[in-house]
Amino acid sequence: MSDIKLHFTCRGSGPPLILLHGNGEDGRYFAGQLAFFSKTRRVYAVDSRGHGQSPRGTAPFTIEQFARDLLDFMDEQDIARTDLLGFSDGGNVALTFALAHPERVSRLVLNGANLDPSGVKPSVQAPIVLGYRIASFFARRSPKARRNAELLGLMVNDPHIPPEDLRGLHVPTLVIAGTRDMIKEAHTRLIADSLPGGRLVLVAGDHFIAAREPDAFNRAVADFLANTRSD
Repeated sequence: MSDIKLHFTCRGSGPPLILLHGNGEDGRYFAGQLAFFSKTRRVYAVDSRGHGQSPRGTAPFTIEQFARDLLDFMDEQDIARTDLLGFSDGGNVALTFALAHPERVSRLVLNGANLDPSGVKPSVQAPIVLGYRIASFFARRSPKARRNAELLGLMVNDPHIPPEDLRGLHVPTLVIAGTRDMIKEAHTRLIADSLPGGRLVLVAGDHFIAAREPDAFNRAVADFLANTRSD
């Protein structure tokens, strides 16, 4: 069992849909998705460990731990199986979770996810690595620096998912990203192509299309969920 209880917002009724936010954010990022999908579904916007109103706890601050936290959350909420939508690091958590527990996932939506740090454009990743090194240097003396080092460390040290691992994941998956995403388009296509049930959609916009282009994003996700059958 997890050493913490995750904070979450829940709206609507119907089949479950869990939303996982990105690095340094919380469930409020999905305001547009909560309003839209809760018309027909029971939607959970979850704050990851050490984000939003969820406590940090003492367990490792890693993508793998976040996936274990998600399993505990689903068990606590009596959610046997769910559609799962993850953005950025939340997408990495969603994919890690689905690889470990495919029987708990009906359909998967990966928005701006990456298999490893090399999937991020160098112009974005280089400042992250530099910031991580600086924050790590001051972490022993500054709680703020320690917090920044943990957050940046998620993007420097995680994830590490071999593309070949995706070939055994038989969960219908929408891979969706912005046309100007911080994730390399070739990397996004690699994810979609490596999944047996992968479908790729690119939406005009940057990394934050769910928040900045909610109508186009929600339409693409809704179409996928409506027209893809989960076994």
